[in-house]
Amino acid sequence: MPSFRRPGGRMLAGIALSGVLSAIYVHGGHAWVLGLVMLVPWLCTMDTRPTLPGALMSAWLMSVAFTAAAFWWFGLAIGDYTRVGGSIGLAVLLLLAPVFQPQFLAFSLVRHLAGKRHGPAVRALAAAAAWVGAEWALPKVLGDTLGYGLYPSAVMRQFADLGGSAGLTVLLLLANEGFALAWARRAGGWRKVSKPMVYAALVPGVIAAYGFFALALHPAPSGETLRVGMVQSNLVDYEQRRRESGAQAVVREVLDTHFAMTYDAVERQRADAVLWSETVYPTTFGNPKSEAGAEFDAAIQTIVNAAKVPFVFGTYEKDARGEYNAAAFVLPESGLLGFYRKTRLFPLTEYVPHWLDGPALRRWLPWTGSWLAGDGARVFPLRLRDGREVPVMASICLDDVDTLLAIEGARLGARAILTLSNDSWFTRYPLGARIHHTAAAFRSIETRLPQFRVTSNGTSAVIDATGAVVAGSNMGERTLVVGQLPVPQPPRTLMVMWGDWVGPLGVGFLVFLTLLAASPRWLTRHASGEAPVPTPVHTPAQASVLPGSARLLAGLLRGFARLSLLGMGAAMLLDDTLRGNTLAQMRLFAGFFLLPEAVAGCVLLAYSARLSVDQGMLVLQRGKQRLDIAMKDIAAVTLWPLPTPGTGLTLHLTPAQAPTYHLATADPLALAGALEAAGAPSMRAKAPSRAVRYAQAVASVRRGRFDSPWVRFLLFPLLLALPAFHLHQNIAYGGWFGEFYTFGLKAYGLTFALWWASWTMGVVLCAAALRAVVEAATLLTLAVHPPQTAAVRATLERMALAVLYLGLPGWLLLHASW
Repeated sequence: MPSFRRPGGRMLAGIALSGVLSAIYVHGGHAWVLGLVMLVPWLCTMDTRPTLPGALMSAWLMSVAFTAAAFWWFGLAIGDYTRVGGSIGLAVLLLLAPVFQPQFLAFSLVRHLAGKRHGPAVRALAAAAAWVGAEWALPKVLGDTLGYGLYPSAVMRQFADLGGSAGLTVLLLLANEGFALAWARRAGGWRKVSKPMVYAALVPGVIAAYGFFALALHPAPSGETLRVGMVQSNLVDYEQRRRESGAQAVVREVLDTHFAMTYDAVERQRADAVLWSETVYPTTFGNPKSEAGAEFDAAIQTIVNAAKVPFVFGTYEKDARGEYNAAAFVLPESGLLGFYRKTRLFPLTEYVPHWLDGPALRRWLPWTGSWLAGDGARVFPLRLRDGREVPVMASICLDDVDTLLAIEGARLGARAILTLSNDSWFTRYPLGARIHHTAAAFRSIETRLPQFRVTSNGTSAVIDATGAVVAGSNMGERTLVVGQLPVPQPPRTLMVMWGDWVGPLGVGFLVFLTLLAASPRWLTRHASGEAPVPTPVHTPAQASVLPGSARLLAGLLRGFARLSLLGMGAAMLLDDTLRGNTLAQMRLFAGFFLLPEAVAGCVLLAYSARLSVDQGMLVLQRGKQRLDIAMKDIAAVTLWPLPTPGTGLTLHLTPAQAPTYHLATADPLALAGALEAAGAPSMRAKAPSRAVRYAQAVASVRRGRFDSPWVRFLLFPLLLALPAFHLHQNIAYGGWFGEFYTFGLKAYGLTFALWWASWTMGVVLCAAALRAVVEAATLLTLAVHPPQTAAVRATLERMALAVLYLGLPGWLLLHASW
């Protein structure tokens, strides 16, 4: 038996303790707090195995422990389904734990490699990125992630509309890393422990602060509502009933039960719509296979007509390719509106991959499904008895673990989610049903769409836009669940706008770290020693001498203007109406970008001055006004850490009560070098500060003619507008000058000006997006590997310029060919 004083023993003890905490965490309730520390015992023992094989061994054992703690029921269900026994099913699941939970291997691998080159902060970020990146790139059967465990907290779960369940997982991992680092440094005293403890404690603080904010802004129930009656019949095991009574008797029993319960929902509880569970009608509705099937179809339509409300229920659909697990939308009188086809099929039970399918498998598992997958979200207008139409999207069973499917429905205009599920296989394993319900509830939080979720035997629920259950059922009961929720136009959450962005961002961050690690020599030429001192400024030169208030005003205006460009770009991507309305684009562009940018430019111009260094004096001259500052009176020269409203530096004079001067200039490093050469204090320390390195990175980029604003934002859009305008004239008027001959020069010139303005805005928006990428990558390099900042910046600037000048013409040619 291993001694727990040895590294191997400590590792096993840490993994076992994390496994126990995981088992408590997944059961919900107040145990959600354990999500902040559940991996700490494991993380504390990982460094006892400093080799890569040791890290991978630790990850493999942790994946087994986590699977056993949280998903033991799934192994038993596998054994029941394949009829090999629960113990064998569980053994197979544990054997395949690294495949079932691949994020543990990715996390440990990246954490080990990143720890060799970077400090604890970057290591933690890289490992968390690997975790969510693996879960995104290698979708898991049940779609589970650590963030689901925060669902019991009404406040904490609200963060999901920003980063989804994956965003919560990242924050939980960072909190665990912080507490683990604090524990590892406990011998160093409070000073060593306090910093990681503070950062770890910030995680729940940030999540909770946003949660309170989101709940405070959540609208009160008012306005248009939707009241849905959901039938939970508790009729399960159709196969057994079919063997005992025959197929027609089973269908008749199912329909009679649902008809009777539906009567109560419509007549007594005044439901606006009726929802039945997945595959409740176990044949092809609307395309009967027999005379009995046609009679059943007619009976359903008769009940729908009598109820005078729309029905949505699970059934099958068939076309020339095969059969689908589907949801039928049936309206009174007008009949079948359409089908939604289930997109996410469960392996083996509903479909078999081509590479695995074959006669041998079908003989072993004769009940294995052969359904085809649908092609994504669909939105249907649910026409109510009072004449209203509420656009809704359907979701069937495993669909509710697909974040992108719910986001797609929200983008198509859905105002509610109707979820149909058959949770009968959870009958003996209510923990699985609870996890499934949690996954579905997160889709409502991410999209802020209310949800009506019906299951065959539990748990059915009415879920509001905050994820709260306002009405529900228990597992294994026959009941009618009726709930009413507001269905206003939902807000555009960050998840709806950006999609499931956390996983791809994690992969991108890992790619960035990999490129840094594998960068060629030309990218690391400044890796040792300091970057070269910039050439001193040639005077006289131009600068803006700003008081603090003027700098703040210009900075806020310019920041607002440039952030507005990113917001406008996102709005145009998501809003088809805005994308096709050039005049609306011009109004937005002028009001949110040109106007504040022009005001900021006027502020800088109002304080502009000519600057020169002459005989130990700094001379600032504006018209007849002149200010001389002796170098000996300059106490310190500091660069602006935040380049707003542009790059610049601050002069601190002696004595202390003397005014400070904020100088906005294109090359602050060159100006600082000229001041230092004339006798001013040196700005450079032994190790360059981040502000200095950022300024060096900006100054290292050599600007050419293609960087000129006149070329980029006037001439280049003109060259793009000409072929687009020519194509428009040929399509609309039959020739180059068709509009000129038809309506005259004024109309022709105005149309061309609109095309030119439209392309100018497009180029500016693309340039703003590329600029955001360049700045983000520069700041990231500055934090991760400061000596490479200048080289990375120069490379990215060249790449951005190439993307702008080559990408837009390529896009134009591609669309012209269509």
